[in-house]
Amino acid sequence: MLMNNHRGRKKACRFCADASVEIDYKNQKLLQYYVSERAKILPGRTTGTCAFHQRELALAIKRARQISILSYTTPES
Repeated sequence: MLMNNHRGRKKACRFCADASVEIDYKNQKLLQYYVSERAKILPGRTTGTCAFHQRELALAIKRARQISILSYTTPES
């Protein structure tokens, strides 16, 4: 039986590393990076965001959706 030990370097939280980057529900360009093609919020283990900032990010995405800056779903083709 082969053991797969893919222990790569852990991704650093972008918001912890650079204090000048703020999470704001009005910043569509920033929030779009943390939402999948299917309009789902990406988990912290995928994006490398720490738990504290992941909670803030999720709240900002939900607020942006409520005022129609981001969509809840993908547009139908």
